Amino acid sequence: MNKDLIAIFEYLEREKGIKRETIISAIEESLQVAARKSLKGVGIVSVTVDPKAGTIDVTAEKEIVENIEYPEEEITLDEARELDPNCEMGDFVQVPIPPIDLGRIAAQTARQVISQKLRSAERDVIYEEYRHRLHEIISGTVKRVIRGATLIVDLGKVEAILPERFYPKTEKYHVGDRIQALLWEVRDTENGGAEVVLSRSHPEMVVELFNQEVPELSDDTIGIKKIVRDAGYRTKLAVYSNDPKVDPLGACVGVRGTRVKNIIRELNNEKIDIVIYTEDQVQLLYSLLHPIEPKKLTFDKESNTIHLIVEDEDYPIVIGKRGMNARLNAELVGAELDVRKMTDYQSELSFERQQIQHEESPELDVEIDSIDGMNQFIIDSLKEAGFDTPRKILNKTSKELSKETGISVEMADDLMEKLRKIRT
Repeated sequence: MNKDLIAIFEYLEREKGIKRETIISAIEESLQVAARKSLKGVGIVSVTVDPKAGTIDVTAEKEIVENIEYPEEEITLDEARELDPNCEMGDFVQVPIPPIDLGRIAAQTARQVISQKLRSAERDVIYEEYRHRLHEIISGTVKRVIRGATLIVDLGKVEAILPERFYPKTEKYHVGDRIQALLWEVRDTENGGAEVVLSRSHPEMVVELFNQEVPELSDDTIGIKKIVRDAGYRTKLAVYSNDPKVDPLGACVGVRGTRVKNIIRELNNEKIDIVIYTEDQVQLLYSLLHPIEPKKLTFDKESNTIHLIVEDEDYPIVIGKRGMNARLNAELVGAELDVRKMTDYQSELSFERQQIQHEESPELDVEIDSIDGMNQFIIDSLKEAGFDTPRKILNKTSKELSKETGISVEMADDLMEKLRKIRT
């Protein structure tokens, strides 16, 4: 019994999931290829491997003839009867060939073919095992680190790869660490095999973690409409409910925040913001900014840009580190964000008022009665206070105009914005 070969069979079956029949077929085919290349003076070669004993039998088929003309294909009756006493003239017999006669070149050829066949068999096992599990979270152990910080993760039957670009820079791993990751893809390799690629940085990783923690997501009571992520730092998601009795925000957070805390712990304390989805982009943005209240907000639908004016002390929070918060909010809302400080905005208005004082523009001196879309109550309030032209109005701040006319600051803001458009 060839114990080494049997041990190989058992290892490949147990660890790689490759059936013994596949392994034996690869060995038999490889030795046949090797025999054709290295053995001279033999005819058709057959190779059989005993799956239980691990023995290898190599034979060449020869025809029994009276006079040999082609030694590689023919054998005399006397020689044939030493192998099979019952054979007759014209029969074909299998002539044993010691495997050792295959030589060094044949052994190399056999090794190459076996490796290729086993890679192909392993690829089939990988595809069969993992192709239906794409975008699921699976667990493994870090086996080694290669090419800088790329991880090789032992999943049991196969080893997966977790590229450095597919996990946050804030995370560090060592050999032996247990790790959970998203099964991102199964792809072919250059040498004919296949590899499983994992990810911890894609937004789907967070979605799957929520699916594990929130049963209302699994049964479609609630859903995640959109998710954006800067892996390792912050994730924002908009949720909705298919049942008016179920609060999607509360379901995702859990009692005392237990559900979302479990996810944050798995993501190494990555911040997670959850809001209720609405198709109104401005309202969605207000939810994302809460508790910060913009001092002024306008939505230019033509350019799909929301312009925000915020207090100076709120500006760093709205923008976030490296602009991350504003960028993620813009992605989730689906519009560009233009965020400015209140002091900068007021400086612009002050400069504009100085320009208006010296600007020769007929539009600035028309009677406000002649401007389309003006509210009569506002017109009366303005004229009563002596503001009968756009120039006189735009020479004031919103607060000053509100104080002198009695209209609200918000009305004054809207009015002055409208007059600026007329001017331009």
